[in-house]
Amino acid sequence: MLVRDAMSTVILTLGPAHTLRQAASLMSARRIGAAVVLDPDAGGIGILTERDILNSVGLGQNPDTERIHAHTTTDVVFAAPTWTLEEAALSMTHGGFRHLVVLDRGEVAGIVSVRDIVRRWIPARQPTPVP
Repeated sequence: MLVRDAMSTVILTLGPAHTLRQAASLMSARRIGAAVVLDPDAGGIGILTERDILNSVGLGQNPDTERIHAHTTTDVVFAAPTWTLEEAALSMTHGGFRHLVVLDRGEVAGIVSVRDIVRRWIPARQPTPVP
């Protein structure tokens, strides 16, 4: 099975000037753990995760004034849609992260998460028969 079979293609994209509270609100409403940050001044494509927001709040920073650009990971590891799910999982394990931005011909095509991979690897639950 390939990354393109498991990735989410509906992506939340944010700009670097959004506040962490705005990002958290949008991510929560969509029930997602990461957003793609488009910042041409900082190298292009970055990622903001729920962990980035949590770390900031844990440090006592104000989510209403903290801007995304200060918390975005810009040294992103990208996946290709043609990677196997095993390749994606190995990359995540090696890098210690839970999301990969998927690029296809240099354009953002989706995001794949550990949850996406697990859902594909575990067969659909069958109802347990009642004796």
